[in-house]
Amino acid sequence: MLIPYHRQILREAIGGKFSERALKIITDANAKQDYLRGQIGHDEYHFDNNAMAESYAYIEENRTQIHSALQNGDVEAAWTAFGRLTHTAQDFYAHSNYIPLWLAQFDTKSAPPASDVIHDDEEIIQSPDLHSGKLYYPLELFSYIPFIGKFVMPLLPKDSHAWMNIDSPKQGKIFDYTFAAAVKVTRDELEKVLAELTKEESILFLAYNSPHD
Repeated sequence: MLIPYHRQILREAIGGKFSERALKIITDANAKQDYLRGQIGHDEYHFDNNAMAESYAYIEENRTQIHSALQNGDVEAAWTAFGRLTHTAQDFYAHSNYIPLWLAQFDTKSAPPASDVIHDDEEIIQSPDLHSGKLYYPLELFSYIPFIGKFVMPLLPKDSHAWMNIDSPKQGKIFDYTFAAAVKVTRDELEKVLAELTKEESILFLAYNSPHD
């Protein structure tokens, strides 16, 4: 998913839970996952190349880092880890075929509004049909270059990231469902983090008493 939409998702999902300073640190960490060094060799950051287990493990790793950081009083490290894990959780919907599989149960005219999307359907999550886009380098890179991309796309397999991604509204109405699911999973991830914290850690994480906000 493109960085501006990650930012919008965070604002909509958790904007009322954190101070502006905390939200900025979370959002910046989220966005950095899409910088060049996070794109090459880090499938687990984005659920790419069918790295499902690796991506879920990466989310768990960052959740553990949040707890450890707060135990050490390092709230900024905790916010940074939360930013990283939310990026990965959000990309699940943009880089896999979860949303198409969910929508397949409806005909075109009977699909519910995007706000009703079920983002945690275990039957789909466990389905052998679930997969994410593969990165076919170097063609994958050329597919995003204006005027060249239209000639490259026919050369890429349909299971490529270039064909499968739902990273922006350019992919059509399906992006609305992707965006809504990403908002919901972001809220879920915050609830999971808070459930593992002590009261004191939760207060620190949400910055209720931060002198800098």
